[in-house]
Amino acid sequence: MSESVHELQSRALAQLDAIWDNESVEAWRVEYIGRKGAVNALFEQIGALPKAERGAFGKAANELKNALEAAFQAKVGAIKQRALSEALEAEPLDVTLPGRQPARGHVHPTIQTLREIYKIFGEMGFQVYRTRQVETDMMNFQLLNIPPYHPARDNWSTFYVAGAEEKVLLRTHTSPGQIRAMRAGYPNPVRAILPGMCYRYEQISARYEIQFNQVEGIVVGRHITFGDLKGTLTEFARRMFGARPVRFYGDHFPFTEPSAQMDVRCIICEGKGTDPLCKYTGWLEILGSGMVHPDVLRNGGYDPNEWSGFAFGMGPERITMLKHGIQDIRYFWGNDLRFLEQF
Repeated sequence: MSESVHELQSRALAQLDAIWDNESVEAWRVEYIGRKGAVNALFEQIGALPKAERGAFGKAANELKNALEAAFQAKVGAIKQRALSEALEAEPLDVTLPGRQPARGHVHPTIQTLREIYKIFGEMGFQVYRTRQVETDMMNFQLLNIPPYHPARDNWSTFYVAGAEEKVLLRTHTSPGQIRAMRAGYPNPVRAILPGMCYRYEQISARYEIQFNQVEGIVVGRHITFGDLKGTLTEFARRMFGARPVRFYGDHFPFTEPSAQMDVRCIICEGKGTDPLCKYTGWLEILGSGMVHPDVLRNGGYDPNEWSGFAFGMGPERITMLKHGIQDIRYFWGNDLRFLEQF
């Protein structure tokens, strides 16, 4: 029996060595190592052998099977390599042809929106002013008319830094940048946007995250009016969302007086109030704004009797959600390529 195994191996390898096409190599596989091939026929003979010979014969049959399978894989690879070489020889390689462009990642949708915001306000004469992400309680709250135990602090669930001598926190909004921009710009007029990451201790949901981007804006000068605020933000909305109606309505922020929210007509239902994205109102809130409070102007170094200004704050993730009908803010931080590659 061992001689038949040896003879089968020699015959199979000799035949395989002469094969150089895919059709013949597949026929060889079926004949020798296929389900009904010669190797499986050997295993079927084991039951008819004396018990003393079964172990040695089974071992030899397994070694044969492994050897032929390895030889088959090697031959398949050799055929592919030979075909490639023949193709290259038949069709000379033109090294002057441009190579294939490598696949590159996409710019994150939030970054795309931020760049659009920078462009729009840059064309209006605004500077981009960067401020720190770790702030003092004084800068983040108190200089913005939010003293300790002020009820407005309930609107910001704050991450405080433990062990610091001064009360230090991760900024909850970009508004403390107003103070820093004014102090850096005094005694000249100020016109700047202040983008950056903010942090709040929120329950993560489809509408809330513990970190998010904001873009603050501030204008300080002589004779700045609420009409300047409305005109600037209406033009921003027109460039960002197209020719779409906007509305302002009263609100309250401790650091502006008077204060207003700004809405645009819903992009999905076109103001019909039939879509959950706009909460069935037909309008989408895009930012909060207001005239800089006299105390905040004074904290920034400006005399409110001579200077005035307006400020606003918006969320790039929210604007991106509104423009594209995205229902869940968690997509922005999930690193899911199925979502990111759409932009």
